[in-house]
Amino acid sequence: MKNVIDTEYFINNGCTAHKIEKLTNMKDLGVIFDSELSFRDHIQKINKVYSILGLIKRNFIYRYMDKNTFINLYKSLVRPHLEYANLLWSPYKKVDVEAIEMQKRATKLVISLRKFSYSDRLIH
Repeated sequence: MKNVIDTEYFINNGCTAHKIEKLTNMKDLGVIFDSELSFRDHIQKINKVYSILGLIKRNFIYRYMDKNTFINLYKSLVRPHLEYANLLWSPYKKVDVEAIEMQKRATKLVISLRKFSYSDRLIH
């Protein structure tokens, strides 16, 4: 258990002192920062991309989605959300990497690749 000391900080503008509010997380340029820089809140926000995969599945799976169509949809609709500012928040913990690993589920949407294992789907 950590021994945390709550320190209050103030900004003095000459006449009055204003207390600086302590935040547990904040959003800046689309990336959610928390006090521990774990980026868990940001990763949870990114996982909403599963709804985009659902949209792709509902609208394209019944029209025999081939590999090229899927790749174009994935690269244009899903990857921008996953890769936005990833140099800043890049996950390094196994649990965080697994949380954003969408390709495993996404590659099953291509009908011709369903019979292969995940590693084989990535090769094809």
